[in-house]
Amino acid sequence: MNSKKEQILRPHAEEVYAKELAALAKADKHPRPVNWKLSPWAVVTYLLGGQLDDGTEIEPKYFGQRRLMEIAVATLATDRALLLVGIPGTAKTWVSEHLAAAICGDSTLLVQGTAGLNEEAIRYGWNYARLLSEGPSREAIVPSPVMTGMREGKIARVEELTRIPSDVQDSLLTVLSEKILPVPELNMEVQARKGFNLIATANDRDKGINDLSSALRRRFNTVVMPLPASLEEEVNIVKTRVEKIGQALELPPRAAPLKEIKRLVTIFRELRSGKTEDGRTKLKSPGATLSTAEAISVIQSGQALAVHFGNGTLSARDLAAGITGAIVKDPVQDKNIWLEYLETVVKERKGWDDIYRSCKKLV
Repeated sequence: MNSKKEQILRPHAEEVYAKELAALAKADKHPRPVNWKLSPWAVVTYLLGGQLDDGTEIEPKYFGQRRLMEIAVATLATDRALLLVGIPGTAKTWVSEHLAAAICGDSTLLVQGTAGLNEEAIRYGWNYARLLSEGPSREAIVPSPVMTGMREGKIARVEELTRIPSDVQDSLLTVLSEKILPVPELNMEVQARKGFNLIATANDRDKGINDLSSALRRRFNTVVMPLPASLEEEVNIVKTRVEKIGQALELPPRAAPLKEIKRLVTIFRELRSGKTEDGRTKLKSPGATLSTAEAISVIQSGQALAVHFGNGTLSARDLAAGITGAIVKDPVQDKNIWLEYLETVVKERKGWDDIYRSCKKLV
C-alpha cells in the first residue's frame, strides 16, 4: 500500500528534490548569505543541473540562459526583491518555487494574487474568536506568508502580482523598503530577519491587469523570462516536464513519443511567431499565448486519452482535441486562423496527413 506521502498529487519542490538539495549542501564550499541553506553558486547549480564531485547528478529544473538565473539569485542575496516577468508559460512560477526551495528549504510561503485579494492576505489577519474574547493581542494575529517569511528569515512568494488591486499591491511598499511590517493595533512592528526576501511573478497578457506603481516597481529588480529560443530547446523542456508529470500520474513513458511532442511544439511556435519555422510563410496568430506550459498540458491530456481510451501510445488523434482547444479561444477569429493554418501549412507538410485529418474533424 502506498504511503500518504506517495499519494500526494504535487509534492513541494523541497520534498521532491530533497536528496539533490542535501547533496548540494554537503558539497557546497562557497560562502552562503545568512540563513541561506545553499550558496548562490549551489542554488544556480540546482536550477540548471550538473554533476557534483561525488558523482551526484543534479537534474536541470530550468532550461535557458544561465545569466538570467545568476541575476535572479544575486538579487535575492541583496535587499532588493525579485520580479519575474514574462508571458504565461515561461516558467515564472516554476523558477520561483525552486528558488525558494533551494534558498530557505521552504517554498510554501505563497500569496496567490487575485482580483479580489485584500490587504490581510499580504499583511496579517485576525483570529476573530480570540479578538472578540481577548481583544487585540499577539496571539490573535493570523500571520500572512509575508509576515512569516519576515519573522523566520525566509523567502516569501507573491504570484500574479499584477492581478492584485493597486492599493493592495502598495501594502508591500513598507515591507520592501523599510523591511518592517507595522501592526498599529498593537503599537508594534515585525522586523525582517536576515534571509528574508520576496519573489513576485507577473505577466502582461491577462485581462484585468493592474500596473505596478512606479514606487513599487523601483523596489524590485526585474528579470524578464523569455520563451525558449529554439525548437529543440522547447521540445526538450516539454519532453522533460511531461516525463516528470507522467511519473507522478503513473503514465508509461512510451505514452508520449518524441515525434508527437515535436509536431505539437512546431505548431505552437509557428502560430505564436506568425511565421513557419523556415521563415518562408507568414501566418496569422490567434489570441491564445500558446506557451510551453500549454504544450505540456496538451501532451498530458493526449497521454490520458491514449492510455485510457487508445492503444497506450500518443497519436495525432489523441493530440487533436487538445490542440484545437488550446488554439481556438475565440470561436470565430481563432477558428478561421486555425483552419487557414491547417490548409496552407499542415496539409502540405510531408508525413502530417494524420494530424491534418484529426484536427480538421474537430474544427
